Amino acid sequence: MQAIPKNAALILIDIQQGFDDLKYWGPRNNPHAEANASKLLQAWRASGRPLFHVQHRSTTPGSPLRAGQSGCEFKPEVKPLPDEPVIGKSVNSAFIGTDLETRLRGQGIGTVVIAGLTTAHCVSTTTRMAGNLGFRTLLAADGCATNARTGHDGRAHDAESVHAMELAALHGEFAEVADTAALIGALE
Repeated sequence: MQAIPKNAALILIDIQQGFDDLKYWGPRNNPHAEANASKLLQAWRASGRPLFHVQHRSTTPGSPLRAGQSGCEFKPEVKPLPDEPVIGKSVNSAFIGTDLETRLRGQGIGTVVIAGLTTAHCVSTTTRMAGNLGFRTLLAADGCATNARTGHDGRAHDAESVHAMELAALHGEFAEVADTAALIGALE
């Protein structure tokens, strides 16, 4: 893997308590996603690189991620420090309706590393947009997780299969997909 520059930004997407509600979301893969995202966060903090926490503030009634509820809060292992920026959003992309792109460009950031929840939704959408906007985009495969889905045809797809297909669709087209250890190892 090519070295990750000193000003590469870590973007942690929606690592919020509401995703623990598996009755709402369904079965999930990768129980170590949050721990791996935390390892990335610690490496970024130690290196002094820029980072952004993204928080989904749902407008859907009954959503575990609705603003003002405990489910909207960040999980403890990735909780932002008081001086770390939090980008609030209510759609799947961290770039839509936010100033994330402006902040990245204003800081001269050309490389982003993404981890978070969920692979099939906000992680995928943000990763695709980052690639389309011209950022070198790296995605932590083991720093993400997703839930089982049912297709338009009624066919059930387990969470691990959904996760693997999302990563396969993103890799090489929108991002370089790698594991947490490789990403940390590539820090200059």
